[in-house]
Amino acid sequence: MAKVWITGARGLIGSYLLQEAHKYVPHWEIQPITREVIDLTNFPQLRKLFQRDQPDYIIHCAGLTKSTDCELNPELAHKLNVEVTQVLCELAERFGRTKIVFFSTDLVFDGTKGNYSENDAPNPLSVYGQTKAIAEKIVLNNPKNLVIRTSLNAGVSPTGDRSFTEQLKKAIMSGHTLYLFVDEFRCPIHASVTAKATWELIIRDAQGIMHIAGNERLSRWEIGLLLAKRWAHLNPKIQMASTREYKGPPRPRDTSLKCERAQTLLSFKLPGFSEWLFTHPEAEL
Repeated sequence: MAKVWITGARGLIGSYLLQEAHKYVPHWEIQPITREVIDLTNFPQLRKLFQRDQPDYIIHCAGLTKSTDCELNPELAHKLNVEVTQVLCELAERFGRTKIVFFSTDLVFDGTKGNYSENDAPNPLSVYGQTKAIAEKIVLNNPKNLVIRTSLNAGVSPTGDRSFTEQLKKAIMSGHTLYLFVDEFRCPIHASVTAKATWELIIRDAQGIMHIAGNERLSRWEIGLLLAKRWAHLNPKIQMASTREYKGPPRPRDTSLKCERAQTLLSFKLPGFSEWLFTHPEAEL
């Protein structure tokens, strides 16, 4: 029976991985690693916990994942996204049999071309993307490890504020008008699909870099239109905007992902976001 750590288990993707685990690995021992269990930046305690549990897999979802937080505190972003990953990889190497499954982001790309494959070279614009790109290299020092790059993930998190849909819904319910870019593109996906795909890739011993994202390139505006229809009862107020008018930190224009490599290993087709919404009319977002 394999032992699995899931770091960030109270985050969005981590919580869905926990929910889906019994369907794919019913006899494995799943250990949620949350802030209540340990502060991952307390490296002596982390080493003790690892020595006690000696997990076969570490699915590493934890980190500072909000771009604005990373821009405001790059030192903390480096500690949480890079240094913690480095220590986990060192522990895994020392133990010898622990595989790291690391969650990364489409924001490792600069967005100049879009439709990125796993072979495209990262060139991040943001602090968040930069820390994830550094961590990817650390993880991939062992070719048996797995890096999963994903995009915007929808869903309901335990804390109620981790998914882009939760954040949009909160803004709508506050009565704010949302200004959504017509010229910034992503490949949104529901976190339950990300979790399902992740477990299948783990079972199939996938290695290297894999992209898991929705099979549909959508602008922020197009995403907003889909959700406004879903949330019509909330009377959402949305307006078109352009990145040309944006004055904040650099934003990649098009970080859409090609997912053919992962798709060849999966038992199901990764859906586009509009398809997922249509086939799950009652699902919470």
